[in-house]
Amino acid sequence: MKKYLPYLSGLSFSLIFGFSFMFTKNALQTISPFQIMGYRFLSAAILVNLLWLFGIIKINLNFNDLKYLFYISLAQPIFYFIFETTGMNYTTSSEAGLLISLIPVAVTILAVFFLNEKPSKKQLFFIILSVLGVMFIIIMKGTTEIRGNFLGMALIGGAVLMAGIFNILSRKFSVNFNPETITYFMMTIGALVFNTILLSMDSTSFSNYFKPLLDIDILISVLYLGVLSSVLAFFFMNFTLSKLPAAQSAVFANFVTVVSIFAGVFIRNEPFYWFQIIGAIVIIIGVWGTNYYGNIQKQETELKG
Repeated sequence: MKKYLPYLSGLSFSLIFGFSFMFTKNALQTISPFQIMGYRFLSAAILVNLLWLFGIIKINLNFNDLKYLFYISLAQPIFYFIFETTGMNYTTSSEAGLLISLIPVAVTILAVFFLNEKPSKKQLFFIILSVLGVMFIIIMKGTTEIRGNFLGMALIGGAVLMAGIFNILSRKFSVNFNPETITYFMMTIGALVFNTILLSMDSTSFSNYFKPLLDIDILISVLYLGVLSSVLAFFFMNFTLSKLPAAQSAVFANFVTVVSIFAGVFIRNEPFYWFQIIGAIVIIIGVWGTNYYGNIQKQETELKG
């Protein structure tokens, strides 16, 4: 049974992350993006602090390196979720999930400039392929009568960039921190920043802060995003990455996109046109190839070293 746990863990985080776009979109129908982010990270911060207080997770916080955790948290969750949650106001959950799948491509491109890691020719081919998939969707939207949501796509693109920067910063600065410490700090900083912004807005005061949570649908979305997606899924993902080869783990990351499209189209009844299907297939193949050949190149480098 133990040999199947990493696969069950990978399937679990794929499903949780995949459905998170749907729950975000559901909540956006009633409350603002900053309310979602404030509630989401408050519930996540409460959970990680309880886990720490009861000794379930260990925090190895070195105050001399605290500034590096601030840099990491600035990219994600702060800017990443501002771009992602705001962007989902202007696009569908299925399309957002599709664009978010480009994160590994963004990481590979940024690594060239910040980590001096050059992609192989095969990786470069699949990077170009994934970009062509996005361009195909954008061009086809411009030639149809479908109302454009290019602002939403641009904002989600900003989230992809922030996630790429987060990944680079994590690889560069997080050598002194375990995953639990990074997750703990991210959730706590996210709760402080987003709730400070939320309470400073004219439309929200402390007296009516919790009023939207009396709506059971909003509460379910917030708890899903805060407890399952922001905390539990990260633990599942870290466990899977620690037990499976990177090439196998990447398959679960691609499955997130499939789940997000399924949830958007078949549960939320969002439109998903023929050119988006073609673009999605091209993007998923491009992301898979970027991951797969990147892992092969990494293994070859380690063997030579």
